[in-house]
Amino acid sequence: MSQYMSQYMSETASLSLVLVLAASVGAALGLGVFTFRYAKGFSYFKTDPAACANCHIMQRQYDGWQTASHHTVARCVDCHLPDSFIPKYLTKAENGWRHGKMFTLDRFVEPIGLTESARRVLLDNCNKCHRALTAELAPSRVQHGGSDCLHCHSAVGHGQRAALGGPLRSDEIERILRSESDPSQPKK
Repeated sequence: MSQYMSQYMSETASLSLVLVLAASVGAALGLGVFTFRYAKGFSYFKTDPAACANCHIMQRQYDGWQTASHHTVARCVDCHLPDSFIPKYLTKAENGWRHGKMFTLDRFVEPIGLTESARRVLLDNCNKCHRALTAELAPSRVQHGGSDCLHCHSAVGHGQRAALGGPLRSDEIERILRSESDPSQPKK
């Protein structure tokens, strides 16, 4: 009888462990799918610049791009991602992970800036499109301490307003004024 009881308890423990593992995996997958959908994850696999404004912090950059000189000739991915398939999606994954972590943990800074690797990608793309011009300027850049394109042209992609952090938009000003006039409103 004790042999049957021992076998029964062993089977019950195994079944319980399987159920707990299945529930944990299901919960993790469900949370992942929900988060991906909530964050409009599929939009980042496309080239539509509006996807870049999914995050509220990027709205100024998106607005600036719409009025900047490169608006008619370049989308976000043309400047901010490499051309080749694997490097492009590795960069997207790296940026997505870093941005998600920064926004979730509230560790982003404004005005938003470029990491060193993002700066290299951007400059490579400047040179790709403007190769003839940059080749002519190479001796001049050496004379000016090796300045790169962004030294003089930081506002080309997003306009001066976004490049400098710019003035607040009217909806941002209204929100601040409302919060100052109504003490029950939380300040942001």
